[in-house]
Amino acid sequence: MRYYKNILKIIIATFVIVILCILTANYVVKKSTESKISDNIEDVPYNKAGLLLGTSKYLSNGRMNLYYRYRLDAAVKLYKSGKIEYILVSGDNSTSKYNEPVTIKNDLVEMGIPDDRIYLDYAGFRTLDSIIRCKLIFGQNSVTVISQQFHNERAVYIACAKDIRAFGYNAPDVNIQYGFKTKTRELFARVKMFMDLMFHKQPKFLGEKIEIK
Repeated sequence: MRYYKNILKIIIATFVIVILCILTANYVVKKSTESKISDNIEDVPYNKAGLLLGTSKYLSNGRMNLYYRYRLDAAVKLYKSGKIEYILVSGDNSTSKYNEPVTIKNDLVEMGIPDDRIYLDYAGFRTLDSIIRCKLIFGQNSVTVISQQFHNERAVYIACAKDIRAFGYNAPDVNIQYGFKTKTRELFARVKMFMDLMFHKQPKFLGEKIEIK
């Protein structure tokens, strides 16, 4: 009986620690980035490039991913308002049949963005990779990050930790029911982010530098 009580205590203690880590990570990220993100385009400072964080165009059920559509709309709005001159699209191209950057670029061109104003980062497998590669590969020490608020908070926090001046422009969010799973995953992603920063996690790929000019 004592053995099972000890096991139960360990389980409860582990659960409490996990909850505390999640709450702490979430608070620190939100508090430290609240002045560095906005959904008001007038608040966004000029940057040479906007870093558009990729996502899949379609959901598993075949419907359009609203996160995708809203992010592209936000990027186009920034470009046409003169807040950025170039759009760096960072996404997953892990297989020959899945290419987020090219899909996004094609849609941006259809929305009126000149082809030569779009640069592609094919190795943006994670937000950490996208941020670090933006600096080390594409030479941007100052950038406007484009995604939803919850994602921008984490991305801007990573940028600050890597000595990158970043401001996040928030694309419109989705309703609670639509985005519940994504928001839940984000809580754990923030804890993992702190672990990655603590252990100086590096992108999966680096490679040759590409000049945005």
